[in-house]
Amino acid sequence: MTGWDEKTDIIVIGSGLAGLAAAIEAAQAGASVIVLEKMKVIGGNTRISDGALAAPGNYLQKRRGIADSPELFYDDMLRAGLNLNHPQLVRIFAERAAETIEWTRKELGVKYLDRLDRFGGHSVARSLTTKSHLGADIVKAQTARLNELGVEIRTRCLLTDFIADRSRKTIYGINIRAGYHFPDENSGAGKKMGANRGVILATGGFGNDLPFCKLQRPGLDESIQSTNHRGATAEGMVAALKMGALPVHLSWIQMGPWGCPDEKAYGKGARFASYSVFPAGILIDPASGCRFVNEWGDRRERSEAMLSAGHPCIGIVDSNGAQKDAESLKDCLKRGRVKGFENLSDLAQAYGIPLAALNQTLNAYNTAIAAGRTDAFGKPLGPDTPLLKMPPFYAMRLWPKLHYTPGGIGINSKAQVINLQGQPIPRLFAAGEVCGGIHGASRLSSCALTECLIFGRIAGQEAASVKPRS
Repeated sequence: MTGWDEKTDIIVIGSGLAGLAAAIEAAQAGASVIVLEKMKVIGGNTRISDGALAAPGNYLQKRRGIADSPELFYDDMLRAGLNLNHPQLVRIFAERAAETIEWTRKELGVKYLDRLDRFGGHSVARSLTTKSHLGADIVKAQTARLNELGVEIRTRCLLTDFIADRSRKTIYGINIRAGYHFPDENSGAGKKMGANRGVILATGGFGNDLPFCKLQRPGLDESIQSTNHRGATAEGMVAALKMGALPVHLSWIQMGPWGCPDEKAYGKGARFASYSVFPAGILIDPASGCRFVNEWGDRRERSEAMLSAGHPCIGIVDSNGAQKDAESLKDCLKRGRVKGFENLSDLAQAYGIPLAALNQTLNAYNTAIAAGRTDAFGKPLGPDTPLLKMPPFYAMRLWPKLHYTPGGIGINSKAQVINLQGQPIPRLFAAGEVCGGIHGASRLSSCALTECLIFGRIAGQEAASVKPRS
């Protein structure tokens, strides 16, 4: 095949954690690599994430004597995913998560906070957080390594379609629009790029592509907000589907229960809810003054319960629990996302909650914790569960936002994209949120970044092992 404007061994499409991890591994294996990003800045959703990564058996768990295992993590993921997960991929995730954290520490120099978090759906505290509380910490470390390796990252390059042989079975390159201005699909100049070894698709999910989301779930309301960056759209995945890639779980679109309707996108309110309200507080239906869901349930469980309530709900935490993320609390108080109250009477009045019911709810909750009783909603109330009794009390409105798309294209254990017959599409690899099957119906919190790193590295290693075209 001739007429290329440019050729390299491996083309990586997307500059989030998955794409950058793939580029590092491929370059270290001796392949020439070019990374293409459609937006004017790199990093995708990783750049704006909280920087949390789940890994069983990680170094902080070992220091603190927390018992965990890949088997327990595997079970947690399948339970949250309603057993729709592809077991082989989940097994790889669970077994390689801890070593991947060590790779970020020892090979990239990523620093983590001295804290472990237990998020909804996890059996134990196993989630680490980067030092600056941002996924951008890892992106910076990855780009520094790529600079050392001489790998170029080009922004404003939009993938339009793949180029294959006449039988449309083997990928040889891609068509792009260089100089692309999001979201104008006609901007930029057409360019034909060849890949001697393969193409790695790491374009992320479609969580900010409401038209495409509505094709999968027609019931989605036009007013639903998204936590994703503007470029989280479906065209990269669609290009792969046109080449015969297997679609997996596209209609399973995940909502984030910690969404705050009083701020746009993800925001600090969502972070405070994730790190303080849900782990240390309770969720109240303001119409009844009562709890209605397990606050440690997985995202799907909590979001569906909130949507059934039909209106924003109120998250409440006391002063002790609020200190689990004092930084975001300060910001949220300043911006009015979170409000502080010296007593429950003022809190109830501010949100229109029946005071008597609210008092009864908190008393019953604290009593159940102290007595070690079984919670009606299945929340494990043990001696380590924080009581809610120390004023000031902090409250915020919560309403689910479109956050993650567990569905995507199918891959195998080598990160090869598979077709409708389950066979690899030669020279086409994928990693990250563009892939489906790993999380099933619902992704557990803090698993996205870990997944991107694990399968991004696999994709880079496997692509580099492909015999180059002569």
